[in-house]
Amino acid sequence: MIYEGSYYDEGGTISDPTYWNNDVAYYIERTHKLTLDIPCITIKIPFDRLGLDENMDQVVLSDFALREWVNHIETLNELIYNRSRSDKENGAFYCFRPTNVVLQRNASFVEVISEKWYLCLMITVQLPFKNNDKAMRMLCKMLPKEVEELIANFDLTKLYAAYELVKKQNMIREWLKYSDYSAFIANGSILPRNKDNSGPLEGALPFTSPEDVEVEICGLRGMGIKHGVTVITGGGYSGKSTLLDALNSGIYNHSIGDGREIVITDQSAMEISAEEGRSINNINITPFIKWIPNRSAEQFSTDYASGSTSQAANIMEAINYGCKLLLIDEDRSATNFMIQDTRMRSLIKREPITPLTERVRELYEAVGVSSVLIIGGSSEFLSVADQIIMMDNFVPKNVTQQAKKLCEDDKPRERIPFTKWEIDRKITSDHFSSYPQGSGREKLVVSAMGYMLIGDEQIDIRGLYNITSHAQLAAIAFLIRKIAISNQDRLIILHDKIKKALEDMEREGVDIVFSSSFSGFERWLELPRINEVLSVINRMKHLNFIQLEPSENL
Repeated sequence: MIYEGSYYDEGGTISDPTYWNNDVAYYIERTHKLTLDIPCITIKIPFDRLGLDENMDQVVLSDFALREWVNHIETLNELIYNRSRSDKENGAFYCFRPTNVVLQRNASFVEVISEKWYLCLMITVQLPFKNNDKAMRMLCKMLPKEVEELIANFDLTKLYAAYELVKKQNMIREWLKYSDYSAFIANGSILPRNKDNSGPLEGALPFTSPEDVEVEICGLRGMGIKHGVTVITGGGYSGKSTLLDALNSGIYNHSIGDGREIVITDQSAMEISAEEGRSINNINITPFIKWIPNRSAEQFSTDYASGSTSQAANIMEAINYGCKLLLIDEDRSATNFMIQDTRMRSLIKREPITPLTERVRELYEAVGVSSVLIIGGSSEFLSVADQIIMMDNFVPKNVTQQAKKLCEDDKPRERIPFTKWEIDRKITSDHFSSYPQGSGREKLVVSAMGYMLIGDEQIDIRGLYNITSHAQLAAIAFLIRKIAISNQDRLIILHDKIKKALEDMEREGVDIVFSSSFSGFERWLELPRINEVLSVINRMKHLNFIQLEPSENL
C-alpha cells in the first residue's frame, strides 16, 4: 500500500492520512481521542471498478453495498478469530449491520473527489494489543484483499433488482399521496417476524387481501387502507398487532427478503400509545382532557404524566409534526382515554376525559388525520369506523357491513362540538444546551436502557416506537446537539431548524453532525425523520416551551 497526501497538525501528528492500494483509497482517522487503538477507516472504491452508473440512486447503491460488505467483514473476522482472546487482544473488524430498512447512513455513501465518483464504506478496526505485525497484516494485506473480493464479486444484477424494488416502492408512495388511501399491503407479503425480528417467520401464511377491499397499484394487488377511521379487530393471537407492526414499519422502504417489501404506509405515520411517566411541557390537551385539578389543561405541563394525559399529548404533538396517520393499539393505550361506555357515562357525571371514540372522526374530518386502531375488547369504535377488518388466524376479512348492523340498535350519540387542534410552539434558548449547568464539558450519551442524556437532560425514549436502530438514536442526539451549539436565536422554531438540519444531512451526508468528542458512541449514524427528533425534544424536562397564538406565527 502507498501512503500519500498527508500533512502534520500543530501537535506533530499525522492528519488526513490516505493510503492507496492500486486505485482504492483508505482514509484513516480517529474514532475517538481515547480509543486510538480503534481507528475508523473509510474505504473509497472508484465507480468504474464496480461498473456503476453515476445516475443511480445513491441511497439504494449505498444500502446494497453495505449489505454485501457485511458478509466480507464476517469472513475477515473468521480468519482471525480466537475464542481464547478478547477482541482487544486478538483484533477485530467492525462495520454497521443494517436492519431491513433502506436508509441513508454514514457507514456507506457516495463521494465525488476531483470529479471522480467513489463508493465509500466505513469500518472501525480493533488493533491487536501490542502486536504490530498482526495489525500491519490486518490493515495492509487482509483488508485490501477482501476489498478486492468485494469488487470482483459485486453483483450488478442483484443491485439493479434492489434499485427496481425501491423504484416501485417510491412509485406506490407517490400514488398514495394523491389517492384516497393511507397504506397498502401487497398480496403475498409475509408479515409475521422471526424470533430476532431480522426477517420473515419461516412457514408464515402469505398475506391475502379480502376481495372487496383489494386495489391495484402499479401493477400490484393488495389491501388498501383508506383515509378515515379503520378498525382492525379479531380474537387473541389472530394477527392484529402483527398487521399494525407491519404498517408501522411501512414508513420506510424495506430491502429484498424482508417479506414486507410492498407494505407501504404514509411516511408521516406514527404509532401512538400511552406513555406513563413521560415529561410534558406546555401543551394544550383540552381536546381530550377538559380540566385537571390545580393545573391548566390548555398549557399542561408535568414531569410524570398519567396514561391518559401522555396519550393525549402524544396525539397533539403528532398533529403538530404534520402526522396524517395515527396507528393505535388498545393494548398499549390507556383504557379511560380510549373509551367510556354508555353505562359509565350514566354513572360518572363529572368526567374530564373526552375519550378517543368521541374525537377520532373529528380528527379526520377537521384536520385530515386518519387512524388505524387495533381493537379487540370494545365495540365502541365500530360505530365511528369507516372500515372494519377482522383478522382470523392471520387472514383478513372485511366485516364492515356486518359490524355496522350490530350497531343499528345503538342509541345515537350527540356529536360534541369540534375543538381546536392546531398548536404551535417555540422554545427559548434557555437550558437548550449540551453543556450541563456550570460545566464547561459537554454531555451526550445514548443509553442501551432507553435514555438519552444531553446536558442536564435525561430523556426517556422508551416510548418512541418508530426508531429503527441505535444508529438512528445516535444521529438524533448529535443533530440536537448541533442545533443547540450553533443556535444564535433567543426563540427557536424547532420545526424549521430541524427540517433545515435534516436537509443538510441528506445533501452533504449524515456524518456532518458527528463529533468524535464523545466516548461511548459507536461510529454509525442513520438518517432519522423529523417526527422522532421532535419527539425527543418534546420529552426534555428543562426546556421552556412557549405556545403561540395564530397571529404570532411567522
